[in-house]
Amino acid sequence: MPTWQRNLWVLWIGVFFTAASFSMVIPFLPIFLLEIGVHDHTELWSGLIFGAAFFAGAIATPFWGMISDKYGRKPMIIRAGLALFVIYILMAFVTNPYQILALRMLQGLLSGFIPGSITLIGTNTPSEKVGYALSHISSASATGMILGPLLGGGMAELVGNRLAFATAGIIVGIATILIIFFVKEENFKPNKEKGSILNDFKVGLSNRPFLLVLILTLIVSCSIMTIEPILPLYIADLGSSSKYATFLTGVVISLPGIASAIFAPRWGKWADKVGFKRVLFIGLLGAGIGTIAQILFTEIWGFSLIRFVYGIFFCAVFPALNGLVVKTTPEEFRGRAFSLNQTSNQIGGMIGPIIGGFLGGMLPVQSLFVITGVLLLVAVGTVYMNSGELKRTFNKEVVPRK
Repeated sequence: MPTWQRNLWVLWIGVFFTAASFSMVIPFLPIFLLEIGVHDHTELWSGLIFGAAFFAGAIATPFWGMISDKYGRKPMIIRAGLALFVIYILMAFVTNPYQILALRMLQGLLSGFIPGSITLIGTNTPSEKVGYALSHISSASATGMILGPLLGGGMAELVGNRLAFATAGIIVGIATILIIFFVKEENFKPNKEKGSILNDFKVGLSNRPFLLVLILTLIVSCSIMTIEPILPLYIADLGSSSKYATFLTGVVISLPGIASAIFAPRWGKWADKVGFKRVLFIGLLGAGIGTIAQILFTEIWGFSLIRFVYGIFFCAVFPALNGLVVKTTPEEFRGRAFSLNQTSNQIGGMIGPIIGGFLGGMLPVQSLFVITGVLLLVAVGTVYMNSGELKRTFNKEVVPRK
């Protein structure tokens, strides 16, 4: 088996474990806040706690990208895995929201397991297989997101959220051990230039096609995270008549992930044939319409169905954006390019939960679905208006200006 294929499957397992550990506990943080006695301004606290990791990550990610281009992507994945292991274990012992907030910020500063895995795949996979490989990594994340809420919801019902946090830490530890022993990074050429985060930003922003990818990533991340802090509470309210409300919440949260596990590889293969731009356009359009359509359903089963349909389209978006990062940047800049893209993701992820948490306490929850859908449709319009710019990236090698 070629090294890139072995890396893909080992990283698939690692990303699956890491995504499962994340989704076991993070979607249930609003409910965990209620358990530890936070009954005032719960929506606002949820937004702050969700956004804290993204704020910290937006600051730290460019630094880790610069380090990865010097020392390799594999060491960065291992570093992030060990950090997550410790943080999740500590989460099992928190007693107030301030401790959760501090650990979430620390998580943002030290995280990067899945982005690092994406970068390693993007830089160690033959160009004609990039779409296929990135879509499979996306399906690993989606599959982990499927089982995580199911496992986390079940554990919350049986033994409580604290043990779920500890279990999440153990799972990440196993994923990190797999990376240490079985992943081999080839074709790595260390960047010998003196590192400068400011210069990396200048280089990245001077590359117009890549800048467009950063803007799209920010819009998409902001849109989906606007609804994320209050989604568990909303689903729990829809299914409140059931005595298994927490478990049912986990099931519904996992539905887009189920759709992604099924359809992401198909989107990836199609992207290798028709291009990432077309796949991105269709994915954003379907996700935007699917998000707004969720307000039409006020009972749990209809809402669940439309969440699944939304997931079919949305699972095409981030693999397409990651593919465009590969297509719009040269190999020696790619680690920093993915880190800048992750920074854009983190900024959107920071703004979205704060907006959602703030508006969730003032407006009907349905309005947040409309806001999220409109943001995704804005991204559709951005892709359409810049389709020529994106198309040209497939016909030439893009070299950043210094």
